[in-house]
Amino acid sequence: MGGESSIEEVKIVNDLGLHTRAATTLVKLANTFASEIQISGNDLTANAKSILGLLALGARKGTKLKIVVKGNDHKEALQALVKLIEQGFYEGVAP
Repeated sequence: MGGESSIEEVKIVNDLGLHTRAATTLVKLANTFASEIQISGNDLTANAKSILGLLALGARKGTKLKIVVKGNDHKEALQALVKLIEQGFYEGVAP
């Protein structure tokens, strides 16, 4: 990975938190980027490309997550992940 990195904190806003469907959506998005992506919350850290790791965070509504992205596409990856989380994983949004 390249030496470039980005870090940002974002709060979980959807009612169900980082449950299975939300974690799956996040993993799919994270896997579209080459960068290494780590997400921390509740004193734990997980690889954003691992659904089991994300579920182990136990992130509920209101939990602050720290996203650390390292790699050549770090800015784009961070921006996309923050948007996904801030939009509540697009849950409850009519198609």
